[in-house]
Amino acid sequence: MQPEFVKTLILGSGPAGWTAALYAARAELAPVVLTGIDLGGQVALTYTVENYPGFPEGVGGAQLGELFQKQAERFGAKVEFESAQSVDLSSRPFKVVTDNHVYLAHTLIITTGARPNLLGVPGEAEMTGMGISYCATCDGAFFKDRKVLVVGGGDSALEEGLFLTRYATSVTIIHRRDSLRAGPILQNRAKDNPKIGFVWNTVLTEVIGKNKVEAARLKNLQTGEESLLPTDGVFIFIGHTPSTQLFIGQLEMENGYIRVDDRMQTSIPGVFAAGEAADSHFRQVITSAGMGAAAAMEAVKFLEQLTQEEVHD
Repeated sequence: MQPEFVKTLILGSGPAGWTAALYAARAELAPVVLTGIDLGGQVALTYTVENYPGFPEGVGGAQLGELFQKQAERFGAKVEFESAQSVDLSSRPFKVVTDNHVYLAHTLIITTGARPNLLGVPGEAEMTGMGISYCATCDGAFFKDRKVLVVGGGDSALEEGLFLTRYATSVTIIHRRDSLRAGPILQNRAKDNPKIGFVWNTVLTEVIGKNKVEAARLKNLQTGEESLLPTDGVFIFIGHTPSTQLFIGQLEMENGYIRVDDRMQTSIPGVFAAGEAADSHFRQVITSAGMGAAAAMEAVKFLEQLTQEEVHD
């Protein structure tokens, strides 16, 4: 494959990636966005986003991602629906190989996001797609008039649990502690919803079923008592792991997250990171978008410091 030189290559298509693309495109860098397999990132799986400014009535996560993309493309961002297979950051221009292209990028903005964590219990792998899900927005409609469990106690668990009440007859939230980590508004909504119940100080240790989920084995962490709870589905929301495997040994990391300074610069000049690939704390649409904007602005400055001979048009 003939290498394609680009000034700015963006890996990922969540809020950080699209915002970086918008800023880079407006700076006439002709950025190329590799969307990856998760078009729109995690927000695209969220039914309603209520805390992004400018949408007082809320906005669908997938719709918000589409708006981000249209705005970036309007200013000249080029979108490629493919994923990076390998990345070489040992010299600049940085080499990124996909199934169909070889890119040589003078600046790279990593916005590869994160993926849902697994429980790692018996039956989970076998029942995934047959009653186990990590996305209520994707699969909730399959559980109309059914009973489901939600594992987790953070914002995602409660948001998705509340969404599931649109379909399920009951939603039981399984949490390993005796109090939730979610924000107060979500806690109040969940506790006031007659379809939602809670099982505290408990973990799910096994998913049971043949060709579909039939029950979950639970263990009380205080008493050690085990029990079987019949259910038609299990939705798991226990956090995420950053999708940064391609950069192990090439960039400085901490617990899998790419380390960046306050200007989104990584340990290699010209390589920037934004969003949940670099953010283990806030993990919000608005903070990811802000990081993406900052990364693109710094990429512009980096390119301005290079000589004309160093940058291939």
